[in-house]
Amino acid sequence: MTESLETQTIQDRLKRLQELTEFTENCKKQLDDIFETLGWSQDYKGSNQEPMEECPFDPNHRVPVRTMEKHKASCQLRHMNYTPEEQAEMYDSSVCYENTNIRSFIMDKATQHQAILQARAAAPLMRMEGVFWQGQYSGQPVEVPQNHKRSVCDLTVADRLALYDHVITATSQQRDQAASSSNDDLYVDLVAKLKKGDEQNEPKSHLELMAEMRDYKRRRQSYRAKNVHITKKSYTEVIREVIKVHSGELARQWREEEREEEEEEREEEEARRAVRSSQRRRSDDRRSASSESHLSQSRERHSSHSRHQRSPEHSHDRESKRKKRKRDSRSPDDRHHNRKKKKKKKRDEKEK
Repeated sequence: MTESLETQTIQDRLKRLQELTEFTENCKKQLDDIFETLGWSQDYKGSNQEPMEECPFDPNHRVPVRTMEKHKASCQLRHMNYTPEEQAEMYDSSVCYENTNIRSFIMDKATQHQAILQARAAAPLMRMEGVFWQGQYSGQPVEVPQNHKRSVCDLTVADRLALYDHVITATSQQRDQAASSSNDDLYVDLVAKLKKGDEQNEPKSHLELMAEMRDYKRRRQSYRAKNVHITKKSYTEVIREVIKVHSGELARQWREEEREEEEEEREEEEARRAVRSSQRRRSDDRRSASSESHLSQSRERHSSHSRHQRSPEHSHDRESKRKKRKRDSRSPDDRHHNRKKKKKKKRDEKEK
């Protein structure tokens, strides 16, 4: 009995093993077909795998190195609770400032908080009319707004004005630095620079090449023949013209800088006037409510006074009406008799 049971269990195990073997072979065959269809190879090695990095905003995200910057931008906006619709409306404005002379400024969270704290420290402690006081500035750092809605919700009016002033100051410093670097060419000794370049055999800059071309043209006979008025001038006259050209260029740049400073001051004054006008409008609204109540009271007094003044006039009109009624109440005979008397009187006067 026991031998029959053992043989039966062995047969069952062999049968189960055969089924598993057939199943694995079938799965392997299906995988081979899939790899062949996709053109993949089973001999895959991890050395060819693209390196991955962990996202700084979400540790569960592992992204290839080549797409990490793009992923960080979108993941940061998602981390700041921006909706997909808001993200679709955003765009990178740095493309507009490439290869241009337009000054730009990138604001980060630390710079934004520092600018607000500086404006808050310079503001008065108590409330004053026309000036932001320290209670109107935010004390906690917030993320840099990426659209107009967030800037209105997260930042106060005082914060936005402080950031505007900070950006204007930073861009003006950039402009001053660019102007100083552009004016360096006016004070360069080109001859010494060219000699130094010949000694060191370094690649020549655009300015040096332009100077060489100018000297080459001046050495030509045709140039000297056409420009006799230059060759006849003395050294003092030539230097005087050079100084005149340089001073004119400097004066033009100074005028432009003064014009830009005046425009910036005008914009700041307009912003202050707008703030003052809004505050005056509120105070005028309060005054108008009180003035309307005062006007209503004065009208009531005037109407009562006019009623008292009209009462003697009404009494005089009543007396005149009564007299007229008395005259009209006389009989027609009396009227006829009076008419005869008047005619007779006139006739007597004519005879006399």
